[in-house]
Amino acid sequence: MDFSLLYYGAQWLAGLIAFVTIWGWLPLDNWWVRGVEFPRIQIMILGIAAWIGMLAFGSDWQQGQWLLFIVLSITLAFQLRMVLPYTKLWKKEVKNAKDKPEVQECQLKIMVSNVLTPNDETQKLVDLVKDKQPDILITLETDKKWEKALNQIEVDYPYTVKVPLDNLYGMHLYSKLELIDPEVKYLIIDDIPSIHTQMRLQGGQIIWLYCLHPMPPSPTEADKSTTRDAELLMVGKHIKENNQTAILAGDLNDVAWSKTTRRFQRISGLLDPRIGRHFINTFHVKYPFLRWALDHIFHSACFTVVDIKRMPSIGSDHFPVMTTLQYEPEQASKQESNAPTEKAEDVKEAKNTIEAGKKEGCKVSKEHAEAEEKSDC
Repeated sequence: MDFSLLYYGAQWLAGLIAFVTIWGWLPLDNWWVRGVEFPRIQIMILGIAAWIGMLAFGSDWQQGQWLLFIVLSITLAFQLRMVLPYTKLWKKEVKNAKDKPEVQECQLKIMVSNVLTPNDETQKLVDLVKDKQPDILITLETDKKWEKALNQIEVDYPYTVKVPLDNLYGMHLYSKLELIDPEVKYLIIDDIPSIHTQMRLQGGQIIWLYCLHPMPPSPTEADKSTTRDAELLMVGKHIKENNQTAILAGDLNDVAWSKTTRRFQRISGLLDPRIGRHFINTFHVKYPFLRWALDHIFHSACFTVVDIKRMPSIGSDHFPVMTTLQYEPEQASKQESNAPTEKAEDVKEAKNTIEAGKKEGCKVSKEHAEAEEKSDC
């Protein structure tokens, strides 16, 4: 049987995987570079198929084939290094919660849901919230329609922060726990909010909660990732400088293995509960093979993990995700060593990114304001 076509196909795929991986190493913030950070799982799977195909169907390799195979192996090793931490093959960054007699006072359930503004299946989220009873519900892309639909749950959630918007960046926070001095801030772009608040846990401890939904780099939204990166790094820097016990959650329009999210972790000192466990791929609901994690939660070392799982579809292009944490301050000193260590270059790069993000944010804010004026005419 002639396997030459399969061998040529494997070589073509190997070349593509190597090219895409190396392309992603370019030090540029343009969407057409940063976009290749998202499908690392898919690139890894295709890379493994190409690697096996070259070995299985090739024979009498020439210098070019050997060079291609070596480059493929290097780029595949890089993709594996990015992806494997989010599997059980890696050491857990956050410990499993211990059984405690006062477990109700220690635990905190947070649900994050990007609802997709045009989605009319509002009752699905309402029913899910009533069933799962999270302590905190963070909704993204919520407008007045969604705000009205979610009025049903407010009997159980006396503390709220509401920012209904029609620009796909509306945000609502519903809490069973007391919120202390909540603020809505527009850190980088004038019409893209974030929520910053202190929160009193059932045991009386006060922590910080940050809810974010920055603009993604894409051909239809932001030409560059600069504003997204700046917003995340700005909050991470603030958490570290003020030595806060904090939780950051939301649709970050980024993946956990991107250079920015990894730098955010090193700067903030916050932990990722998915490391050493499993993928929580929340987007896109309709395309299982093209699916990655956009909805995140990071937290200080005084929390351990009870559970983290993806919820059923609510008709959005994102799955909701719910994370149950347990406040165990006695674990903080042990878990702090698991946090990625800040490097000197991180401080410099974060400063440069934040400065560039503010400039780009002014430009984007002006563009949004002009577009809004035209639509009102």
